[in-house]
Amino acid sequence: RARADGLAPVHSSLSLDAARRVADGVLERRRALGLMPLAVVVLDAGGRDVVVLREDGSGLLRCDIARGKANAGLAMGMSSRQIRDRLRDRPTFLGALSDASGGKFVPVPGGVLIVREDGVAIGAVGVSGDTSDKDEKVAIDAVNAVPGLGSVPAEPAEAWARSTLGPKDLPRVRII
Repeated sequence: RARADGLAPVHSSLSLDAARRVADGVLERRRALGLMPLAVVVLDAGGRDVVVLREDGSGLLRCDIARGKANAGLAMGMSSRQIRDRLRDRPTFLGALSDASGGKFVPVPGGVLIVREDGVAIGAVGVSGDTSDKDEKVAIDAVNAVPGLGSVPAEPAEAWARSTLGPKDLPRVRII
């Protein structure tokens, strides 16, 4: 029902409170696991930002990458890991998806769907800053910690803890 001034409230599929809990949960898990600084973007089902956080020391493009991971999941109705795995042998189609989305489609792990208890996607979280598998791990943990919400995928990649950013002797660079 419209208000007396003629304005009507607009429904969001994902509340600000739930989105904040997911985003804060990502950063809590990051600290607990000792990962690199992260950026987190939580989108509603329409692909609009609900929460955007970038930790000190996180690279300048990390929010854009995180948004692209979440957007890819919403665009295809599956996690960004599943997109990568399903389309690994279809580079032309992946390129077309990137073009169709205006470059807002990042098909690597770290984009996780946020679903209600009935399995309907109400948003997505994208995480960027460490390895894609570690980004996905903290996203899954954070979503599943919020009562009434679940993640797709429900579990991280089996070898997430062994994923690396490059050679073991690659120095960690901190951006200040």
